[in-house]
Amino acid sequence: MAGDSEDPNADVQYHLEVGSDDVAATVLLPGNPGRVGTVLESWDDGEVVANHREYRTATGSYEGTPVSVTSTGIGSPSAAIAVEELARVGVETFIRVGSCGSIRSDVEVGDLVITTGAVRQEGTSDEYVRPEYPAGADGEVVCALVAAAERLGYEYHTGITASTDSFYAGQGRPGFGGFEAAGADRLVEELRETNVTNVEMEASVICTLGTLYGLRAGAVCAVYANRVTGEFHTEGDGRASETASLAAHLLARMDEVKREAGVDHWHAGLSIQ
Repeated sequence: MAGDSEDPNADVQYHLEVGSDDVAATVLLPGNPGRVGTVLESWDDGEVVANHREYRTATGSYEGTPVSVTSTGIGSPSAAIAVEELARVGVETFIRVGSCGSIRSDVEVGDLVITTGAVRQEGTSDEYVRPEYPAGADGEVVCALVAAAERLGYEYHTGITASTDSFYAGQGRPGFGGFEAAGADRLVEELRETNVTNVEMEASVICTLGTLYGLRAGAVCAVYANRVTGEFHTEGDGRASETASLAAHLLARMDEVKREAGVDHWHAGLSIQ
């Protein structure tokens, strides 16, 4: 588990209702509480340890590695609460497991996108740090996610993610009655012109807080929609969940190899099985 406590209720968090004895050092972060069950399908074992508001938490193991999953709900404000409270009970690694829209024609529905960095087009991270501060995914998390997708044989892409505060106006979609926000008609095209790969709503704040707090964070999302071709269907949840779960296992192995080698950072000269 992530930590030890003589009183199991002493550090129970207000929103998540979890304590340090409830969660592992690595937590997967889907948005939808219903996706917690999808994550558990690929694990050796697991059980729900807390369920409050949008936050459903389960803990178990994947290939013998302890791992937890906590749903965050929709958007960066609730995702930031999850990261804050999980960090308070000792969690060290966060991997968002979500869905997204692709804004490139070659990133197809059902593919996975592994975030290398994020555009902070949400307001929550602005309340922590100046806008110029980068929302970078941790390099070890990116490497573990890529290795996991490769081992599992899943189609994946790496790239920059744009995180927004609005599913409609903030992602260039019309609002009720056909309302269009200023600049919405150009938003997707402008992001694509700057080599952004996908759009979703939580990755940037998770990565920003990870860096601010010296913790590991990253994201893998299944593509539900392609904004170029207009294709949409919900596909790839299981692949994203299994990729993140295997990545958690690989990160644990990477940490073991680093300890054995007496180094602080993973690099290409080290290998894991």
